[in-house]
Amino acid sequence: MKIRESGSNPRIVVVGGGTGLAVLLRGLKKLPVEITAIVTVADDGGSSGRIRSDLQMPSPGDIRNVMVALADTEPLLESVLQYRFRNGDGLAGHNLGNLMIAALKDITGDFNHAIQYMSRVLAVRGQVLPSTEEEVELWAEMDDGTLVKGESQIPKSGKTIRRVFLEPEGVAPLPTALDAIEEADGIIFGPGSLYTSILPNLLVKDITQAIRRSAAKKIYICNVMTQAGETDHFTASDHVAAIFDHVGRNFFDVVIVNKKAPPSATLERYAEEGATMVQADVERLKTFDCQVIADDLVQIETVIRHDAAKLNEWIVNLVPKRRDE
Repeated sequence: MKIRESGSNPRIVVVGGGTGLAVLLRGLKKLPVEITAIVTVADDGGSSGRIRSDLQMPSPGDIRNVMVALADTEPLLESVLQYRFRNGDGLAGHNLGNLMIAALKDITGDFNHAIQYMSRVLAVRGQVLPSTEEEVELWAEMDDGTLVKGESQIPKSGKTIRRVFLEPEGVAPLPTALDAIEEADGIIFGPGSLYTSILPNLLVKDITQAIRRSAAKKIYICNVMTQAGETDHFTASDHVAAIFDHVGRNFFDVVIVNKKAPPSATLERYAEEGATMVQADVERLKTFDCQVIADDLVQIETVIRHDAAKLNEWIVNLVPKRRDE
């Protein structure tokens, strides 16, 4: 597929968090588009969780990963930003990039200002924004009615998720994020953890309302593999249905799903970790009144990832050129 040439660079907003989003952005930043990443701050595990608890600030981990993915940096600097200390009383387990964001937040007094200053240092191509600057906790209600607190604990519960929600309710979105949504030509959701990376952004209600009002092309990229404890045995349509259960139907214009099975040996390795291939049940997806694109989108290195080049071709060709020109 050839990437369509456009008279002006489209504005693309990408919503999510985690490693899947970073993989997409590494390729997308090389294309003639203007990128804004709106990223979850609900992570409560590891270094991010400790910083959040100790300093009473939003979680920096997913923000850091996205900034590194969009940065124009030397490989050594990237390694430094992703470096995790192995030793040291109170330092072991901390990520250096997280500590830098925390230091900048302390210096500037503002989480978003810290992100923007660090983005300049890293020569980030585009802008990275938290969905909210408030401290939030992600909760899940399970099928048996029990409640589980914390993004890191939800997949460990051994139960089926009925819904997720934020505490406190009604958190304020970052105004700049709302502006980016309003001005967007395309809004991309995923790839990434359904309940713990994508939905936490959409649970900030004003963000969901802004997305609904937007005339942008809205595209959901479904995961290639299920996630143990989170989306066990989910098909592609199960992912879409779960999002619609939280934000209402007719939220996407396009769903992109992988239809190519990875090699059996790779699937067997993933099965040992409780993950299976997400089935592209195209006919059910069509009942959600959106365009369905099923393509061979698997790329296998040490792990299964989306083929970022193919995804980016689809995105650039689906998103219209800038509407104000």
